[in-house]
Amino acid sequence: MYTEPASNMAAKSAGFRLNNYFMKEIHSDRISYHLIPEIMWGVSRKIMVHTEAFISNNDGRFIAEGGSIYAKYRFFSIDEVHSHFRMSAYGKYSFNNGDIHQPAIDFNGHNSGYEGGLVATKLINKLALSGSSSVLYATDNGAEKFLFGEKNRTAVNYTLSAGKLLLPKEYTSYKQTNVNIMLELLGQTTMGNGYTYLDVAPSVQFIVGSRMRFDVGYRTPLVRKLHRTAPTGCLLRIEYNIFNLY
Repeated sequence: MYTEPASNMAAKSAGFRLNNYFMKEIHSDRISYHLIPEIMWGVSRKIMVHTEAFISNNDGRFIAEGGSIYAKYRFFSIDEVHSHFRMSAYGKYSFNNGDIHQPAIDFNGHNSGYEGGLVATKLINKLALSGSSSVLYATDNGAEKFLFGEKNRTAVNYTLSAGKLLLPKEYTSYKQTNVNIMLELLGQTTMGNGYTYLDVAPSVQFIVGSRMRFDVGYRTPLVRKLHRTAPTGCLLRIEYNIFNLY
């Protein structure tokens, strides 16, 4: 839910998401809200592209702050009955005009910059395991300078995710509702000072009619050495997919 697997969405398809982040500020009782609408395009069976817009109430007003583009290329696949192993390379460019208020780098509505990485996913029957690693470089947010040191503009992200299909027990129709549970570990280490955060994020996912998806997740820190102003909160997502566009 918080990370992309190595698998891609279906070729010649499009998807639309509304990502709603509700994060609790650690210095107050205020809830920071980020609305991130997203458009996804399955260019081919190996390539997919996402675009996002960032809207938040960070400075007391509900304003648009920027956006991003993400692309993923699946370069390796071993497909078997009820099992597969896939690897993909991905990159992201994010631009943001909001204030820079934390040394942790976040390209989902906080920082401008670049990211590139690899992700691998193994599916065994109804269990999926994914791991990823990426390098991030933060630039200035327009006139807002990155204030936490030139060496700390670079960081490494790493994730480990597990997801299991609970329902249906047996497939009889594409109209059946799928219920998945997931657990993710999400970490970052800054290259300059070596400070680290590590979060745990349980979530549940409902896929209705093979097209509509509803996600509910909760993210909270296990390790807090790398400072963030709002590390704990919920993600609510609605997604709709259109297949065979052309």
